Amino acid sequence: MSGFVIKGWCPDAWRPMMAGDGLLVRVRPPLARLAAHQVEGLCEAANAHGNGQIDLTARANLQLRGATERSWPPMVEALRALGLVDPDPVREARGAILINPDWREGDDSHGIATELRTRLTDLPDLPSKIGFAIDAGPTPMLMEAPADFRIERGADGDLLLRADGRAAGMRVTRRTAADALIRLAHWFVESEGAAAGRMARHTADLPDWASGDAVPSAGGPPMRPGAHPIGAVYGLPFGRIGASALAAFVRSQGCAVRLTPWRLLIAEGLAPRPATGMVLDDAPILHVDACVGAPACPQASVETRDLAARLAPLIEGRLHVSGCAKGCARARAADWVLTGREGAFDLARHARAGAAPLHTGLSPERAVALLGAC
Repeated sequence: MSGFVIKGWCPDAWRPMMAGDGLLVRVRPPLARLAAHQVEGLCEAANAHGNGQIDLTARANLQLRGATERSWPPMVEALRALGLVDPDPVREARGAILINPDWREGDDSHGIATELRTRLTDLPDLPSKIGFAIDAGPTPMLMEAPADFRIERGADGDLLLRADGRAAGMRVTRRTAADALIRLAHWFVESEGAAAGRMARHTADLPDWASGDAVPSAGGPPMRPGAHPIGAVYGLPFGRIGASALAAFVRSQGCAVRLTPWRLLIAEGLAPRPATGMVLDDAPILHVDACVGAPACPQASVETRDLAARLAPLIEGRLHVSGCAKGCARARAADWVLTGREGAFDLARHARAGAAPLHTGLSPERAVALLGAC
């Protein structure tokens, strides 16, 4: 047995998911950007109707935790009034659109993503984990981020549409990009892609019109905490921040906020300055992935984040501490991965959560001793 349950769907605002600490309500801000008043309103809703904890996800969404069956409806109404939730649940479910976080108003990424958002009703019903990436800046940023249909900058400078899992794609223009994305999404459904669940697992040959030899440009350096042309980049340890801390920061600075898929948050127009609950340097804690663990997740049998924080300064490379074999915090392999199983940890190297372990049945203390000696 796997030891965990694959839900097969992702929560959103209209369809929350029950976790160990209450309902999980996912918010997809348009273009992954919130004005200052939207941040403050969202934080107020998180405190009033949830447990005040906010997660930044690998799809640049926000998750408000701790809602109840009674408090969830007023939470969603508050978010809808802020323009952060579509009043149409169908449109909301189709709005999984990643955009390169350094977009500028009027550029290709902004224009294509905006058009796609206005045409969500033209999309077919897709599996809930399916998403789009609009990555049309000078250098692709989202190549490792989860998405199934991608608009990218090609190596020759042109725009291209690429199906995830394929090395090359077809050339498009800013004018034709949204049409091509919608058409490819319909092909995915019509060719029984829903059975595979994700584009990268769908083995059907692409239609001729969607095939091409355009390859994406090489990706640039990863975004880091600190100064950025857009503003100040802050790291959120484990992607978590308290609503009160975030609200106080935005209220004091009056800044809009952009979300990224790397647990980094951009405060627009600011010079870097210290902020409660956020990190301004490339601290070891930002190189650790850890899910919420027990007791917040009913599938986890171990606490994760206290152990991850203890281990962060002791090791080199990427560490993943997962409460179960599902590996929600990190889909890709890590240099070291600790997977919870029946109240203890399995340790694997260069692997994903649940991989064949080098050591089994480790207590937190034994895990610290082993990894601290590496």
